[in-house]
Amino acid sequence: MDMSSTMTSGSGESPPTQSTRPPRAKRGVPEGLWQRCPGCQQTIYKGEAEKLLGVCPQCEHHFYVSARERIGQVLDAGTFEEWCAELMPADPLEFKDKKSYREKLVIEQQRTGLTDAAIVGTGMIRARRVAFGVTDSAFIMGSMGSVVGEKLTRLIERATEQRLPLIIVSGSGGGARMHEGILSLMQMAKVSAALARYDDASGLFISVLTNPTMGGVAASFASLGDLVFAEPKALIGFAGPRTIKATIRIELPKGFQTSEFLLEHGYIDRIVRRAELKSEIARAIDYCGK
Repeated sequence: MDMSSTMTSGSGESPPTQSTRPPRAKRGVPEGLWQRCPGCQQTIYKGEAEKLLGVCPQCEHHFYVSARERIGQVLDAGTFEEWCAELMPADPLEFKDKKSYREKLVIEQQRTGLTDAAIVGTGMIRARRVAFGVTDSAFIMGSMGSVVGEKLTRLIERATEQRLPLIIVSGSGGGARMHEGILSLMQMAKVSAALARYDDASGLFISVLTNPTMGGVAASFASLGDLVFAEPKALIGFAGPRTIKATIRIELPKGFQTSEFLLEHGYIDRIVRRAELKSEIARAIDYCGK
């Protein structure tokens, strides 16, 4: 029997050759796997940075992390109990810009999942009970409105009553919140007064400055710690460098608002990398006998 006739019998069509097969679609790289580091400009694998708590594996640039992520990084798992979660911002001045302040608040709350720019509560750090607060620059640049000031004040007052070490992690590039006018500015004095009473009660306040810590936050509670830690290369100061230069009209030292410059000039006590922050806080609490 002719084998070739057997091979072609049936459908009468030859099997598809390599050239007649449809081309295989190329599989693209899924979005969100890579990110560019603003420190070294290298493209890095996002998962690797996340394993390092949001730190670049190449240059150790510290990326932004949310308030909830901070809580997970610093406090023992499952120990955080939030305080004052029911406090909601209002619009006492009926402030209007391109959008009303009331509309802006709704947009920010939906975008960030926060009610305002601060979360406060209590938890454990290496089995040590602490009062813990954190501000988040994602919510209107972490600016200090009435709710932020009230939350921090109540946190400090409960830390005083319960004789707890106090930890506040500041990530605020906005200072006082202009949408609330003088009601926002007065929070600087209110929080600072609560800290003075806490100090009179021999409390231990550890302030942690992250990028950025600016404006009224830097000019009030963030600078009043018994110990002031800062993350590497964090921007810390009151006004921005361009504003200062335009006001005093002199050339400013290079990097004068970085945590490294401020450590050299005695403004902060220690630069602590994110992976070491939890242990450093626990060590400081033990050293101070709190």
